[in-house]
Amino acid sequence: MGAAMARMVLCKKLGRQLPGLDAPPFQGELGQRIYDEISAEAFQLWQQHAKTLIGSYRLNLAEPGARGFLTEQMEGFFFGENARMPDWFGTESPAAGGKGAAPAKGAAPAKGTAPRK
Repeated sequence: MGAAMARMVLCKKLGRQLPGLDAPPFQGELGQRIYDEISAEAFQLWQQHAKTLIGSYRLNLAEPGARGFLTEQMEGFFFGENARMPDWFGTESPAAGGKGAAPAKGAAPAKGTAPRK
């Protein structure tokens, strides 16, 4: 009666080991890369973001240009230069300030990237 264990991935978007998708979200190299390197949780975040993009830009996904734009946005969302979510995102530990809490005001960035005064 044991349930199958979720496939784990080191999620590039969220920066931690999480359950992955059950299958590539679509065919092709990008779909396989998402399957290999992105968690199911991060893919859910993309789906919410994609809905915003579709509504904001009034995209007609029947048009190849709209699909191409959305694909470019997806690639940037997952693998772009600033794609990684902050270390505190989605943490639930009390040491991190509680469920989903942002760092306290004046707290140093997790990676020490703030310029020194």
